[in-house]
Amino acid sequence: MTDTARASSTGVAGVGVTAFLVAAARAIETSRPDAPARDEYAEHLVRAAPGCADWPRRFDEVPDGDADPLWGRLARFFGLRTRVFDGFLLSAAAGGCRQVVVLGAGLDTRAHRLPWPDGSTVFEIDLEEVLAFKQSVLDTLGAVPRAARVALAADLRQDWTHALLAAGFDPTRPTAWLAEGLVPYLPPAAEQELLATVNAHSAPGSALGYEVKRGVDPAGQRDYPVYAAVRERLGIDLLALFDTAPRPDSVADLDARGWDTAVHTPFDFADRHGVGLRPTPDDALAANRWILAVRP
Repeated sequence: MTDTARASSTGVAGVGVTAFLVAAARAIETSRPDAPARDEYAEHLVRAAPGCADWPRRFDEVPDGDADPLWGRLARFFGLRTRVFDGFLLSAAAGGCRQVVVLGAGLDTRAHRLPWPDGSTVFEIDLEEVLAFKQSVLDTLGAVPRAARVALAADLRQDWTHALLAAGFDPTRPTAWLAEGLVPYLPPAAEQELLATVNAHSAPGSALGYEVKRGVDPAGQRDYPVYAAVRERLGIDLLALFDTAPRPDSVADLDARGWDTAVHTPFDFADRHGVGLRPTPDDALAANRWILAVRP
């Protein structure tokens, strides 16, 4: 099956199909006794996508366990990333951010599964077909969000702030922003515009968490185990989806705008959260950086 055919069979093409990959990883991680984060909705989201019918949804369905570069190692990475950004958002909420904006929300279910303080609102922004699919599955489960939830259909490469403001977002109040797996797919100019827009709509006390990926080389990294496994077994060419143009130094830009930023590798958090994730040769994960920023 071609990449396009596989993507179409899930009902969401292009970058949107990676949302199912992340959901499957979250489902697998949720089944582990040592799961760093749990998402009880993830298995149902994967099960509802026809193109994912033969994907594992539990760790005991992964024959090679942690040795599997896809459903072992990559799933561990996504589980850890989920845990880190969960904690970051809840810390921001505890510090007074009652608005949360999830940019490129995909199949994220934080509005439903995290213990938000009273008065919290979670805005989810993504393409209409992604949000509609997620909503249809959550409706069948009778899922009830634990904060006020506002789903906004928008293309983040175009203007999205008008829809956010019209939905009740207040830029004078502190906001916790999340772009969990979005930025690596954006052209450099779109990354700069996105972060400039976030900055312009962030009151003092706001927080921003996002991921960047440095040094993507489609020709030289094609045979890295994670990339090869995703391509050969799922038909998703991640390297073809990443934008490979030279990346802007968004951390320096945020620092210049007055944000306090911290840059982490995934491995910085592995021991802290009890996840057996270590650098390896030809490591697709070594290029990932998690940026945690606060605006004083």
